[in-house]
Amino acid sequence: MLLDFATLPAPVAYHWMTTTILPRPIAWVSTISPDGRTNLAPFSFFQGVTANPPTLMFVPVNNRDGRKKDTVRNIELVPEFVVNLVSHGLAETMNATASLLPYGESEFERFGVASAPSVKVRPPRVAGAPVAYECTLQQIVTIGSGPLAANVVFGRIIAAHVDDGVLGADGYPDSRKLDLVGRMGREDYATTRDTFSLKRPDRR
Repeated sequence: MLLDFATLPAPVAYHWMTTTILPRPIAWVSTISPDGRTNLAPFSFFQGVTANPPTLMFVPVNNRDGRKKDTVRNIELVPEFVVNLVSHGLAETMNATASLLPYGESEFERFGVASAPSVKVRPPRVAGAPVAYECTLQQIVTIGSGPLAANVVFGRIIAAHVDDGVLGADGYPDSRKLDLVGRMGREDYATTRDTFSLKRPDRR
């Protein structure tokens, strides 16, 4: 099978990408509006970018009517956010926050997500998240226009909250203890509990 992406409608291209680019980590992003209304939404186009300076990115695509997601609207007005990582125990709650709510209605309040204050940014973090990255906006790169077009959000990591219970003997997080979920195709998810190791050839 050969797919000519130049001829595929955006929803079809999106489906092929999300069923083959696997697994995808989930950025559960909390933001805040200028008048203090909080927002919380998950995004599975998410990755770390560089450690110098510490930077991550996530990608809220436009709604089906071409409008920007509330997350992007908030970040454009208050250029700070928190990327909360999602453990298996938080997966159902995370999924609930993907619901389309009216702008300004808080997913924290609607779905009973416990919040905790951040230290260096205004948006709160998810209290139960095993890791939460406080970020300031580096830049937003717009790719395409209309429905499913991308707003690539780059954030400078300025602080991180890490649950001591997920640390391994070496003092760094253990993937099994983190028990994070990743997005697979359709409505499927994977966890970080099933792992194997390979030694890199450039290390002795």
